[in-house]
Order: sequence, then structure tokens, then C-alpha cells
Amino acid sequence: MDDFAILGLFAIAFVAATILPAQSEAALVGLLVAGTQSPLFLVAVASLGNVLGAIVNWALGRGIERFRDRRWFPVTPSMLDRATGWYRRWGRWSLLLSWAPFGGDALTVAAGVLREPLWSFVLLVTIAKTARYLVLAVATLSLA
Repeated sequence: MDDFAILGLFAIAFVAATILPAQSEAALVGLLVAGTQSPLFLVAVASLGNVLGAIVNWALGRGIERFRDRRWFPVTPSMLDRATGWYRRWGRWSLLLSWAPFGGDALTVAAGVLREPLWSFVLLVTIAKTARYLVLAVATLSLA
């Protein structure tokens, strides 16, 4: 059962970081409250899944110009233009907001569009997403 829960946490964290809708925070909180795994291990699993999902967005951004105006593409042109503008203004440091529920995913796509090097992308996104899960874990455990 624990293996399926860990795999589920990884999977939902991965999907939540892509342009598909999902809520990894609820899964993490549930597993933290269950108390069957180390909180640091759970944060690491969620962070790894979320960062890998963001890398998918970065890769999509690298080739987005082909798909940008297609009806099925889930990031609207205006959302992408806004994220790209933000990214151009603040540069790679805007990736520290990649954890944000609104616009964070678009920033990771914009980083790919604007050819952010993968090493700096991974470093900043890892910091942002891990910090979010750490704050959530501390808040959950202090209330539980």
C-alpha cells in the first residue's frame, strides 16, 4: 500500500507541474497526516515529480511555436504572452515563482520558449518547488 501511495504522490506531483490540472498538495497533506512515511521523504518524492513535470513544460516551450495557436493546446496565447513578458522582465529569477498555482506552469513553458539553459532552469525550479512543499509539510505537521 505504501508503495502505491508513494507512486501516486509522484504521479500527481508530476501531472500537477505540467499544463494539465491536478492538485499535488492534497496528496502530500494526506500522506503527511497518515504518518507512515518520513516527511522529508514525502517532500523529496513530491519535489522530484513536480520538477520532472516542469521539465516537460520547458521542453514543450522549446517547440511551442508549432502548437501555440491550436485549439487543443491548453495554454492560451494571452497566458503565454503574459508569462513570456514577465519572464523577459525578470529573467530566470521569475522561475522562483514556478510553484505558484496561477501562472507558475506558464512561466516554465516561457522559460523553454526563451531558451533558458536546462541547468539553471532545473536549479531554480527545484528550489522553488521544494520550498513550497517544505512550507506545506511544516504547516501540516504543526497543525496535526
